[in-house]
Amino acid sequence: MPISNFPATVTMPVVDQPFPSILEFLIERFPRIHKDTWEERISPGKVLNEDGFSVAFDTAYAPRKKLSYFREVEKEIPIPFQEEVIHRDQNLLVVDKPHFLPTTQGGRFVNESLIHRLREKTGILEIAPIHRIDRETAGLVMFSLHPEARATYQLMFERRQVTKVYHAISPTVPKEARKEWQLDNRLVGGEPPFRIREGKGVPNASTRIVPVESKFGRTYFHLFPHTGKRHQLRCHMASLGFQIENDKYYTDLQHEVPDNYEKPLQLLAMELEFTDPLAGDLRHFSSQRKLKW
Repeated sequence: MPISNFPATVTMPVVDQPFPSILEFLIERFPRIHKDTWEERISPGKVLNEDGFSVAFDTAYAPRKKLSYFREVEKEIPIPFQEEVIHRDQNLLVVDKPHFLPTTQGGRFVNESLIHRLREKTGILEIAPIHRIDRETAGLVMFSLHPEARATYQLMFERRQVTKVYHAISPTVPKEARKEWQLDNRLVGGEPPFRIREGKGVPNASTRIVPVESKFGRTYFHLFPHTGKRHQLRCHMASLGFQIENDKYYTDLQHEVPDNYEKPLQLLAMELEFTDPLAGDLRHFSSQRKLKW
């Protein structure tokens, strides 16, 4: 059974009603992981407290304390594509991620994740993503190399100080001739939970969508997200009738099937630009990957 070489950590938050045990906390914190799985991890001592000691089924919940465990899966399929490091300095790592490779570990992916590969290559265990893109999306992802820099870079994204440009292809052609669309709405969890939908209330997602070229029934778009909600671009494109090519979630949810490496999602995180809050320099990075146009 594949098991991660690097531990995952989770902090137990302060809550009004403390959990009866650490086991109960883990079950609620990770709803996709069955109770039996946590019991199988705790029983042989695979879940540790922050002092490195194994926890038991009845170990008391301890707010603000950390737990660590090693993710494992029954069978992990290798992802046959490689990432490219396009920038590294003392604080920052910028990586050009291929389609199909998840940024972080989760679900059926442990060693076949970008974070695991980078820890293996650099030997830096503290490396962590500053932001994320979907597993199905290719393109730029930024990582901090040490905890002291992480919050500073993450704050750039929270304050919307990073200019992001995505490229996308839709197997449709706009019915009306427009230079761009501006979408500002509220995105909320849908059904199933991983799928996003438009909801009522104050907008929390903003995207400018620009058609660049149409040919043979397809259109190439440049997308400018002002916010970074999960599946924001995929949901916004589908809401306009411009479903991104090879998208299995929007607008029609397809059955879960093995990845088809010949048909990657035609969405690419193409550019990032920002003023480095630590170095003070203007940074601009571009992906070297191409969509199938």
